[in-house]
Amino acid sequence: MFWRKQKAAIERFHPLHKALTLEKGFSVSLRRDDWEPMIQSLAQHGAHVRRRRWRLHDRVPGVLVPLLRVLSADMPPDGVLSVSADMRGTRVPEKNGPMQDLPSRPPISGLKQWYAIDPWLRMRAELRDGSVIELSVTDRVRNRKYRKKNARGKIKFKSKSKTVQLVRVTRRLAKDAAVRRPASPPPRWVRVQVKQGRRLVVRASGKFPGPVEDRILVDRILQVSTEPFRWTPPGTAARRTT
Repeated sequence: MFWRKQKAAIERFHPLHKALTLEKGFSVSLRRDDWEPMIQSLAQHGAHVRRRRWRLHDRVPGVLVPLLRVLSADMPPDGVLSVSADMRGTRVPEKNGPMQDLPSRPPISGLKQWYAIDPWLRMRAELRDGSVIELSVTDRVRNRKYRKKNARGKIKFKSKSKTVQLVRVTRRLAKDAAVRRPASPPPRWVRVQVKQGRRLVVRASGKFPGPVEDRILVDRILQVSTEPFRWTPPGTAARRTT
C-alpha cells in the first residue's frame, strides 16, 4: 500500500526529520555543520510524504529552517547550536491551564475561560564573536467557550480564542566585548533590559497579536534579535579563533 511506502521513506529520513514527522518535535544540541544534513532531509519531505498525519508543520520550513540558517551564518564551525522544537500545538493537555468560570448575562450562559501556553521553539547558539544568544517563541492563547440562546430559544455552543505571540532574545556578550549604548531607542513594541557585570547581558522581548504568517513571524523574531546586537559597535566585539 502507498502509505507503507511513505512509512518506509520516513524511516530513511534524518533522525531529527523523522522526529519532527512522527513525534512533532525534538530537543538536541549539535555542532553548526551537523544541522545541514537535517535541513537537506527536510527539503525532500514533500516528495515522499503525502499522508496528512505525517505532514510537517508549516512552522518547520517557514520558521525553524530560516532561523537555523540565520544563526549558523554567525557561528564558528565548532560552535554548538541547541534547539528544542515542539510542533504539537496548543491542544496538548499539559499546555493548558485550569478552566475558570466567568460571569455572564443572557443570552450567554456557562462562560468558561482557560489559557494555553505553548513555548514551541527555543534556540541557543554560540556565536563567532564569543557571545551566546538564546531565543524563544511562545504562543499564549486565551480560550473561551459558552452557551448562547438565540431569539427562537435555540441554544448553541460556541468557542473563541485569542492568541498573543511572545518573542524573547537574550545575548550574553564576551568578557572583553566593547559596549556602546544605542543612539536610538528600540521600537515601541520591543522591551529591552540590560544587566551589567563581567559579561553584559541584553534581553529583548516583543509581544504582538497572532498568529501571524510565518514570514512575518521570522521578520519580527529578527527585529527583536537585532536589539541586543545594537549594544556592540560593528567589528569591535572579541572574535574567536577557529
